[in-house]
Amino acid sequence: MAESDPRPNPAGTGGTAIGRVLAVNVGTALPLVVAGAGTEAVVMSAIRKHPLSTLHHPIAVGVHRLGMAGDEQVDRTVHGGPDRAVYAYPIEHYTWWNTRRREAGVEEAERPLAFGAMGENLTTQGLLEIGLWVGDHLQIGEVEFVVKAPRQPCYKLNAALGYAHAVRDMQHSGFSGVYLAVLRPGVLRAGDSLILTPGAREIPVESLIHRDDRPIPR
Repeated sequence: MAESDPRPNPAGTGGTAIGRVLAVNVGTALPLVVAGAGTEAVVMSAIRKHPLSTLHHPIAVGVHRLGMAGDEQVDRTVHGGPDRAVYAYPIEHYTWWNTRRREAGVEEAERPLAFGAMGENLTTQGLLEIGLWVGDHLQIGEVEFVVKAPRQPCYKLNAALGYAHAVRDMQHSGFSGVYLAVLRPGVLRAGDSLILTPGAREIPVESLIHRDDRPIPR
């Protein structure tokens, strides 16, 4: 784990409040310019999310079995479907990403990343990969989720964050966020508590992160 990223203790046992939702984010499919091997291409992607519900404006957002109301999923091989319906990402990692973007010379890096910048539906506080196991249950507002897997990033993350090594950095750091399946649909909003109930606790989320052991480029 990166030394600059603060980490609380792993999630406790029982139905425990471990944090809260800071923002609920959705996105629509838009053209995204991606680069590779000296070429550029335009693909459709909904990785760029914007906050629909925030602590200042805690609008209720519906959640159904396949995702958030108002959110589009373009490439369902990497995001979407019942096991990857909602993507949650910890605000605790944002400072680290802001630093990496500045080090990489991203033009707009002096402006901190906004909620949804990692492509997440839920920007959370207190919900870290190190404290989660596959099968843990998470209650947020009316909605019940189950933790399914860490994110395995694709090339679109490089384009979204503005530099070529974002995918490698996510793999190396382990700052992946988690995919959630929806067990009980309903509504949630920014400010809702994250209530964690442990599952069987056989597979730690961290053990499924495909780390890249090469040094992070500087």
